[in-house]
Formats: sequence, C-alpha cells, structure tokens
Amino acid sequence: MKELHIDIPVQFFALDELSEADVQLIEQAKAMTSTSYSPYSHFCVGAALLLSDGQVFLGSNQENAVYPVGLCAERTAFFAASANAAGVPPVALAIAARNANGFVAQPVTPCGSCRQALLEAEIRFQQPIRILLYGTEGVYVIPSMRALLPLTFDGSDLL
Repeated sequence: MKELHIDIPVQFFALDELSEADVQLIEQAKAMTSTSYSPYSHFCVGAALLLSDGQVFLGSNQENAVYPVGLCAERTAFFAASANAAGVPPVALAIAARNANGFVAQPVTPCGSCRQALLEAEIRFQQPIRILLYGTEGVYVIPSMRALLPLTFDGSDLL
C-alpha cells in the first residue's frame, strides 16, 4: 500500500490586505446574501463571478422545500454568466455567507456540485478561476477550482 497526501494551496488574508478589485468583488458577494431565498436553512450565501472582460455576474442560494430543487449561489452566478456571456471565461469568484448571527467568521467553501461545475469551466476555458472565500476573520484565496477538487472526474474520463 502507498499513502498519498494532497496539499491544497490556500492563502489567508485580512480583508485590508487584498487589492481594491478583490475587496469590491467580495463586497458584491456579501451584498448578494440579502437576495438569498433560504427559509429552511436560514443560511444565506452570495457569490460574485468576475469574467475576463470585466463583467460581474451575481448569485445567491435559492432553496426549496424539496432540497435538491434549490441551487447554490456559486452555480446561480456561473449559470447566469454562461447564459448571458457565453464564451467569456470566468477569472475569479468571491463567496460570502451569513447566518442568524451575521457573516460567518470562517470562510465557507463551495459544495461538491459547485466545485464540479466550476472545474469544468476551468477545463473548457483552459484557465484557472481564482477563489475568494470571505469570513469576518479573514479571506481564503485559492488559486483555482482544481485546487479545491484535486481528484477530478471530467469529460476526459468518459473517453
């Protein structure tokens, strides 16, 4: 038997250490938490997806009593971008979350479905999507979705 260890590169920044553009993207994600429809979990997530041409697409989580019918903030933003700016690669995604006590202290990460959808965007456009995960104690900056989903399954596995 051989044991493998996979390291994930994560940088941790105070908000004021980030560029103005990164802070602005995070602020847009934070604002989108107010459009969340989350009557069951009361966990509001907002996302802001920056495209290579400067457009920003926004999303928030949308719940349903039949849980699989809902959609996460990340995919809401990504699917809106794919539908309205087809062919324009995403370059950065900011995510923020809050609960009844306010914004979360530690950043939250995308779920597996969101990781898979965004990984396929990285593959399709052949470039990474930089991830900014906001928490009140700091921001995780991850260089790509592939870093969050290192053992991947993609279209090349179907051949």
